Amino acid sequence: MADLKNLKGVSERDKKMIADAEQLLGPEPEAMGAVKNLFWGQLRSDLYFPYPDSAKTSPEETAECDQLLAALEDYLRNEHPSIEIDQDQHIPEWVIQKLFELGVLGQTISKEFGGRGMGITSYNRVLEMIGKYCGSTAVMVSAHQSIGCKALMLFGSERQKTEWLPHLAQDWLSAFCLSEPNVGCDAGGQETRCELSEDGEHYILNGEKKWATSGAISGLFTVMAKQNIDGKDRVTALVCTPDMPGIDIFQKNRSKCGIRGTWQARITFKDVKVPKWHLLHKEGKGLNVALTCLNYGRCTLSAGMLGGAKRSMDQAIKWSQTRHQFDRPLADFELVKKQIANMSALCYAMDSVLYMTTGMLDRHDEDIMLETALCKVFCSEMGWRAVNDAVQIMGGEGYMTENEVERIFRDSRINLIVEGANEVMQSFVFAYGGKQLAEKMLGIKEMAEAGRFTPTVLRAAIPLGLEVFGGIRRRPPALPDVRPELAGPTRRVCELISEFTYRFKRASKQHDAAIIDRQAVQARLADAALHIHAWLCTLSRLDHDLRTGRNGTEFARDRAAADHYFRLAELEIHHAFAALEDNADETMLIAAEAALAHSKTLPDELFVIPERTPTDSRGKGRSPNQSNIKQFPGTGTGDSGGTGREHMQETIDALH
Repeated sequence: MADLKNLKGVSERDKKMIADAEQLLGPEPEAMGAVKNLFWGQLRSDLYFPYPDSAKTSPEETAECDQLLAALEDYLRNEHPSIEIDQDQHIPEWVIQKLFELGVLGQTISKEFGGRGMGITSYNRVLEMIGKYCGSTAVMVSAHQSIGCKALMLFGSERQKTEWLPHLAQDWLSAFCLSEPNVGCDAGGQETRCELSEDGEHYILNGEKKWATSGAISGLFTVMAKQNIDGKDRVTALVCTPDMPGIDIFQKNRSKCGIRGTWQARITFKDVKVPKWHLLHKEGKGLNVALTCLNYGRCTLSAGMLGGAKRSMDQAIKWSQTRHQFDRPLADFELVKKQIANMSALCYAMDSVLYMTTGMLDRHDEDIMLETALCKVFCSEMGWRAVNDAVQIMGGEGYMTENEVERIFRDSRINLIVEGANEVMQSFVFAYGGKQLAEKMLGIKEMAEAGRFTPTVLRAAIPLGLEVFGGIRRRPPALPDVRPELAGPTRRVCELISEFTYRFKRASKQHDAAIIDRQAVQARLADAALHIHAWLCTLSRLDHDLRTGRNGTEFARDRAAADHYFRLAELEIHHAFAALEDNADETMLIAAEAALAHSKTLPDELFVIPERTPTDSRGKGRSPNQSNIKQFPGTGTGDSGGTGREHMQETIDALH
């Protein structure tokens, strides 16, 4: 297969970026996942249909999860201090203990080690429930299980699991240390380093981590660090405990816009001696550990967002029926009905995408990186839209703290940023989804230019040429065995898949090597893939609902919501396709360059500058005024076994 790095016109910087991404992502799975097939104009109906329906969760687990949800909702509704957590910027110790007692914080850890041993779908049902009541608590639970201890569950040795998992199921929180002052979405850019000691018994760890959720109150960290292996820098994952000499948690938390009850730590590691048996997985395989864990984290983020969006929707709809203006309920007005319909459609589609994705994880699909990325992007973006509509319907009262949607609104915003900013995910979906197809197209082009018109080349080149140069689309894929009443949306989505692969190929030919830098083009194609994938998930879910005989007003709402989402998605997809040809990209680039040029004339001291910027502006920016913002000092060393939670309470008491 041809290599995109060899495409004519690709800059050295872009060649390095492609090479780094290939190293980061590893080899392509043998079988392409659901979304990659869409780029080829193919539909793997077996990956979408039938709908996972709790992903073959056993009746016993489903019953146990139902009991847990009932007990959890009773607690959340009647005891959980959501407003206190938000206002005090602190989850009380008794809340953490309660979640351990309920089994929430050990839900996915196997029963052998003291957990509940439940699957990913059951776990996300619990996160959705928590998200309805408290975004901060949902993030704390997710950070602990989805990324904090998930690495140990998936990649730990028997000794490591035996040593630590019982604590993580019963009394320790855990943290995941990936981000750094200079490392956000660029997961491969670690500056923290580790090297094996001369005696081969320890790794010597040096560096700094940032944004480690629950880092100041955890009994265990998973730390990503660069290691020189055979002359090349690779990322290695190490397990640390906070009592190790040389670890300094010098900042517990910072005051935030939303998810205020969660604590994000800054941690320095100075000549920390990490025992060799604390190596997680293999040397140089740390990014595999990190990216695998992020697949789970992106789902639980989506579950919390879904819960918040559903609660906001229900509150706003009830408000629209009981709030009267101009002698009529708000629900009588068409623009309010538009918002209600949008919330309903987006919540049903989000639900469909989330539990399709958890089903793929529970059944251990091999190639799911794009599916989890799209789940995160779809649920964070559509959830934000739904919550925004809810605030708008409630008007001024929606902006008031005690009415909860205000808190959900603030808590929701971070989801568009974390676990891979949505703009980064758009480029990732475009590049990773279309890479194999683009390399095939490049190979055909290179062989044709060299005059190598073998029968094999001709069989591949003729249909491609007819499509790219003649505009002759592929035959739409077939989707068998869907309920007859869903024939319309089934036919339409299959036609859109055919159009999508044509648009991808045409854009790749039109922009050639320049497409690597044309992120606006990439985003449009990624958005089309997003909505086609969400359409298929929603279609499968609706097909399942019809087959299982759902009825009543709730199903009538969901059936209408699904039909509305299909139409909304169709409009968004056609808009994305049209914008490939008719857009404001050229004036956008000119306007951006002019704004950037003007910014360079403004003195740095007027603005906040990134602390580790590689530019000559480093250290010249203004210091933000924090005089009336609550500050959270560090803990230092010596807080092993999660006892930092006790010190957290002391800190809160002192701040009050």
